[in-house]
Amino acid sequence: MSVAQKVRVRVDHRELTLTNLDKVLYPATGFTKAEVIEYYTCVAPAMLAHLNGRPLTVKRYPGGVEGQFFFEKNRPAHTPAWVRTARLPAPGSTKDRDTIEYAIVDDLPTLVYFAGLAALEFHTPMWRVDEEGRALPPDTMVFDLDPGAPATIVDCGRVALRLREALREDGLDGLPKTSGNKGMQVYVPWAGREESPSDYAKALAQRLEKERPDEVVSQMAKKLRPGKVFIDWSQNNPAKTTVTPYSLRANAAPTASTPITWEEVAECADPGDLVFTAQDVLDRVARLGDLMAPPERSRTGKGP
Repeated sequence: MSVAQKVRVRVDHRELTLTNLDKVLYPATGFTKAEVIEYYTCVAPAMLAHLNGRPLTVKRYPGGVEGQFFFEKNRPAHTPAWVRTARLPAPGSTKDRDTIEYAIVDDLPTLVYFAGLAALEFHTPMWRVDEEGRALPPDTMVFDLDPGAPATIVDCGRVALRLREALREDGLDGLPKTSGNKGMQVYVPWAGREESPSDYAKALAQRLEKERPDEVVSQMAKKLRPGKVFIDWSQNNPAKTTVTPYSLRANAAPTASTPITWEEVAECADPGDLVFTAQDVLDRVARLGDLMAPPERSRTGKGP
């Protein structure tokens, strides 16, 4: 790599070396690495609240979205010393590791550092670590709604609305977002609750499956899913991650996992209604703020 391809920048109080800024990572639209970094820089005020304290898994596309990619949990060997990390157990690791040293994205320089590695997608668990890097109990529950063709995100919306009703019956608030691909997620603030979010989510998914067997499936088997919406409650397993709000996705266009309103969910009549590109997201945040900032009553687990 030539010197001309490297740029030294200052981000807040840190210095970073960024490379290949003119490399096109989304060939269909010409979206470059520089634009990826700019997007994450601009969306950081909203996104960092969802990354803060959560062990990071990234999906890196060094050759762009049409090239090979890899998941990365263990922090890269060249990670700057100022990036916060947490060494945590790795039960069942596919690489036979006892522990993984995760990066924790708590600030803009760390976010820009990973964007500069062509980490297009950011994935995080439903729990955080404390200041000493120890895992805390889950503070969020998630329902991942995945449509089995020919079902679409429109069908996910109908299921999400019923899910919202059921949650409100238990004094819980659901916060919807698109996956940035074909599905939808509903996040539920869970801090301070003693019940297992995984147990609760499984029971509710099974309840909705019994209530709407023609629309909903709670089991992962793909043969059961055509034309239905799979409510994936297993994303609440502490070892699993879900795409972080505002993360880009590796599609032909730079779409992003986008917080949406319940009104948008109810009014969605076409899958295209809930497709948002990087610029769309920045425009929405400027206009609407962070739609996934939960009301204070949800932080305590109390109902409205």
